[in-house]
Amino acid sequence: MTFESHARTFAGLPVVDVPGDGPLPTVDGEVTWRIACWDYPPGTQEGDLSAEFADVFERFVATAGASVRSLVVGAWGYAAFHTAPIAQLCAAASRLPALRALFLGDMTSEECEVSWMRVGDVSPLLDAYPHLEVLRVRGGEDFRFSPVRHARLRELVVESGGLSREFVTAVLDSDLPALTDLELWLGTDEYGGDTGVADLAPLLAGERFPALRRLGLRNAEIADDLAAALASAPVVRRLARLDLSMGTLGDEGLAALLAGQPLTHLRELDLQHHFLSEEAAASVAAALPGVRVDVSDPQEPDEYDGESYRYTAVSE
Repeated sequence: MTFESHARTFAGLPVVDVPGDGPLPTVDGEVTWRIACWDYPPGTQEGDLSAEFADVFERFVATAGASVRSLVVGAWGYAAFHTAPIAQLCAAASRLPALRALFLGDMTSEECEVSWMRVGDVSPLLDAYPHLEVLRVRGGEDFRFSPVRHARLRELVVESGGLSREFVTAVLDSDLPALTDLELWLGTDEYGGDTGVADLAPLLAGERFPALRRLGLRNAEIADDLAAALASAPVVRRLARLDLSMGTLGDEGLAALLAGQPLTHLRELDLQHHFLSEEAAASVAAALPGVRVDVSDPQEPDEYDGESYRYTAVSE
């Protein structure tokens, strides 16, 4: 897992930590507030809500809830043991009337590996906050979604080391007419990432999310297969940004992508963290003049027992 630090900006705003006790710090202008508590007290039952997190959250909402527009939730106790505070967030919706952006799961590997994070179904957050515009969620263990309708959501980011077919299908079955940005970290089969290209068919065909302009299919073990599918996918024609970063893209996948439909209409093509040869990486910018192309962070396959292995940026 490569999460080495916490988010310092979110939804275009600087992140300010909520103290465990005492008054909130004085801030100039709008900020994103971040709540996090790492505790693992003896006697706590697995699956319980962290009592320390619950206390800090309640005091924060009572103090500042009416004006909070953007919120980051970091460690909610020990995330492999404690339940994510989704029910608590939903119950507080009437006291957070201005909330427009929410990030659930901003924690480093020292706090909890992403594949261990006990999250649950995150879609009730969208039911509870009908005015939410940005939702970012990170998780692995018991990480679920249910089909929803939400009129305002513009950006949905799902970060995982292995995103299940059930999760992806539920997202694609949702009615999100305002969605312009969708980012799915598909991950690896070893950590539950069993989503295949066929499962993405309604998205690639352009049948879902009519406002979509930026698509990220990131951190994917199947990056070459995705690139080949995107070469003829109708959805690409209306995108301004295409992101296949953090995955296992190699020369074969890139060749298939560039041999397909024109990509010169894109503003950005993000391929960072890839397994391209130097020649292939250099060919992208030449093939797409005027497109901002990112081929940074080249990787070398690992060799083991005569076999070559590529790895996504985030797995465990």
